[in-house]
Amino acid sequence: MARQHSTPLIISSDRKSVAAASLLELGVGGHGMTEGEVQDLVHRFPSCLPIAEIDPLFANPVPVCRELSTPAGPIDNFMITPTGLPVLVECKLWRNPEGRREVVGQILDYAKELARWTSSDLQREAGRRNGVDGNVLLDLVRAAGHEVDEIGFNDALTLNLRRGRFLLLIVGDGIRVGVETIAEYLQGHSGLHFTLGLVELPVYQLADGARIVVPRVLAKTQTLVRSVIEVPEGFVLAEGEEEEETSPSLLETPEKRAGRERRNAIRQGFWKDFLAGLHLDDPDQMRPPASLGGHIVFKFGAPGGSSWLTVYRDMRANRVGIFLSSNRNSVGERASKALAAHADELADELGREVTIDFDRERPVVEQVYSVQDLEDPEDRARAIAWLQERTNAFINALRPRIRSALRDLAEE
Repeated sequence: MARQHSTPLIISSDRKSVAAASLLELGVGGHGMTEGEVQDLVHRFPSCLPIAEIDPLFANPVPVCRELSTPAGPIDNFMITPTGLPVLVECKLWRNPEGRREVVGQILDYAKELARWTSSDLQREAGRRNGVDGNVLLDLVRAAGHEVDEIGFNDALTLNLRRGRFLLLIVGDGIRVGVETIAEYLQGHSGLHFTLGLVELPVYQLADGARIVVPRVLAKTQTLVRSVIEVPEGFVLAEGEEEEETSPSLLETPEKRAGRERRNAIRQGFWKDFLAGLHLDDPDQMRPPASLGGHIVFKFGAPGGSSWLTVYRDMRANRVGIFLSSNRNSVGERASKALAAHADELADELGREVTIDFDRERPVVEQVYSVQDLEDPEDRARAIAWLQERTNAFINALRPRIRSALRDLAEE
């Protein structure tokens, strides 16, 4: 349902007169503010952000600095709670749907980099940005009036960094369209234990020219549900050579480590090349990160991430494929079953070589492409090109119908 905004009323102190407030919402870009000015507003007045409404654990953070340097780029605003919980803020003045997808990926990249740091790394970079020495984070927290034990604070901060326990805030002046698609992208980053909130900063102008900024929460993440991939009969996704090798053994030799890293680079390279050349007609479809495993998924925005498109490769069988997926007994599965009424339309749009079957226990919409040898550069390129074209076609055919079915189910 679209959000509606009515006119505020001004009631006199004696309650005898009521008048409509003369407020003009300036809209996206109409306020003339720059992203730097939004950053400054957040840094000087962190209480303007409704953080307690998003996650009470991160309430009342202390601003540390603007433009904190990381290998993934500078974080617009960085704050810390007295309990050592980091808060990352990305400020954006929205211009187009593509920008929305990019800023989500951007703040997730910051979080992934920060999860590799220790408290000492963070202290160092915060000190550089503020031009001071010493334990700058602890000093700022204490200066804000909090009594904090140094050892306990540093230990908690290190643990939170390692676990990726962050609050990620995207703050903008017009997060109006496609907000629900943000959750689709987050399903591919469930390794970090973060909370993400979307905060809109609408700007209103009063009759005398003064302006009012009224922050409001548009969305916040809930606990992410891990997806279980169910493949069509006769197909296997997880085989030994496709398993991720990200955790080296303590007894791993340099030679084995080099081999593991080389295999991971090859596996991830397949999906990097696939994603680099992938064109999607749907501007709101979130793109997953490149995987080390044998498949990636494109979420369709169902509650709990319960409906998605699986794109996979099978190195042993020298084939690639694509199919509609959902969690069993979920809203996403119900939405998938609702596509039975569109079976003929799907066959016309996707082609008759696609397997479409709604008579089985689980809906089937899938297609497979085989080559001689997926390790051969030419066959690999053909397989990637086929997946790119089919992924765009499947998303065009399935995503709008899934989302329409989800809306119908929500109204029941």
